[in-house]
Amino acid sequence: MTPDRRWDHLLLDVGLATLADNGAPYGAIEDGAIAWRDGRIVFAGPRKDLRDEPHALAHRVESLPGTWVTPGLIDCHTHLVFGGDRAHEFERRLEGATYEEIAHTGGGIVSSVRATRAASEDELLRQSLPRARALLADGVTTLEIKSGYGLEPETERRMLRVARRIGNELGVDVRTSFLGLHALPPEYAGRRDEYVALVCDIMLPSLAAEDLVDAVDAFCEGIGFTLEETQRLFGKATELGLPVKLHAEQLSDLGGAALVARHGGLSADHLEWTSEDGVRAMADAGTVAVLLPGAYYALRDTRPPPVDAFRRHGVPMAVATDLNPGTSPLLSLRMAMGMACTLFRLTPEEALRGATVNAARALGLDDRGRLVVGLRADLAIWNVGQLAELCYWIGGGLLRETWIGGERITR
Repeated sequence: MTPDRRWDHLLLDVGLATLADNGAPYGAIEDGAIAWRDGRIVFAGPRKDLRDEPHALAHRVESLPGTWVTPGLIDCHTHLVFGGDRAHEFERRLEGATYEEIAHTGGGIVSSVRATRAASEDELLRQSLPRARALLADGVTTLEIKSGYGLEPETERRMLRVARRIGNELGVDVRTSFLGLHALPPEYAGRRDEYVALVCDIMLPSLAAEDLVDAVDAFCEGIGFTLEETQRLFGKATELGLPVKLHAEQLSDLGGAALVARHGGLSADHLEWTSEDGVRAMADAGTVAVLLPGAYYALRDTRPPPVDAFRRHGVPMAVATDLNPGTSPLLSLRMAMGMACTLFRLTPEEALRGATVNAARALGLDDRGRLVVGLRADLAIWNVGQLAELCYWIGGGLLRETWIGGERITR
C-alpha cells in the first residue's frame, strides 16, 4: 500500500509574513498558502505555486481570507514565575521614589524574594499560569522564564520546576534561564563572596545536573553584581556547556555588553547605557540586543537604548516583555512591540522581527521564527488587514488562533 504523504493541514487565502529574504517587506506573500506535516512547515508560498488541488494535497484544508499569518511570537525575556506582586512599589515610584531608593529600603527584587520563598511549588504554579496564558492569548508560542526570586538553592529549584511545568501544562515551549546573580539576599549582607561562591559552585552545577537550566543570566549593575562576579559565573557556565546572557547597562555602563559578547553570549538585555564599544563587541560576537520597552515605560526612563548604533553595526534587535512584578508588569508581547515602535522608534517590521526571528536567536533556537519549509509549524493567525496593525493597535484582541508544532492551542 502506498503511504499517505498528504500534508496534515493547509491554510489558503491568507497573507504570509514569512520574514524570509524574498525581497518584500516582512518577506510578505499576499495571496499565500501554508501547510505542515508532523509539526514542520512543508509549504509556505503563493497559492498559485501549489502543485495540485488543495484537497489532494492535505487532509484538512481551511480558507481564512482577511487574515495574516506570522511566525508564533517568542518572548525571550520574562521573570514570569514569582510570588505576590509589587503594586505598592508602583505607587511609590509615582510618588517620586527611584528604583534604587526602593531597592535600598527592602523593596524591589528582595520583596519578591520574600513572597516567592514563602510559596509552595503548587502555589507558584497557580499564580504563574494566568500570566503565561495572557502571553499565549496574544500570540506567544515560545517563552523564556528566568529564576532569580529564590536566591537560595531550594527556591531557585522550585521556580525552575514551575517553569518546566508551565510548558507541559500549556503546550508551549519554555526555555529556562538560571538568574542566581539577580540580587544579594539579605542573609548574605556583607558576605558577597560567599553568596557568589554558593551560586557558582553549588546552585548552578546542581540545577544543571537536574536538567533545569537552558541558559545562565546575571544582573550586572551597581545595585546588582560586578563585572568580576559576573565573569566568575560565566566561567562556570562555560565549564558546564551552558550559554550565557546578561542584564546589562540598564542603569549605568559597567561594560556588561562587552563582557557577555566576549563569552559569545546569546544576548545582552536592556542596554539603555551601552557605549559604542559595547555595540561593536556585540556585533563582532553576534550577540542579540534584547530591547525591553516595558521596563523603560514603567520606570519612566528617558534614555533609550542606542537603536541607531545597533542598526549601524548590524546588531540584531529582539523585543521582549520583561514580564516581572516590579518594573515591567507587562502581559502582552504585542504591546511590547508597539512600545518599541513608539518609545524606541523601531519600525513595525523591526518589531515583528524582534519578537520572532531575533528572539529565537536570543534563545539559541534556529528551528523557528520564520515561515520557512523545514521549520517548526509555530504560527500566529491575526485578524488584521495589514501587518503594521500588530504594532498600531494598543491592546485589543487581534489574534485569531495559534499553532505550536502543528497543534492548535486552545485559549
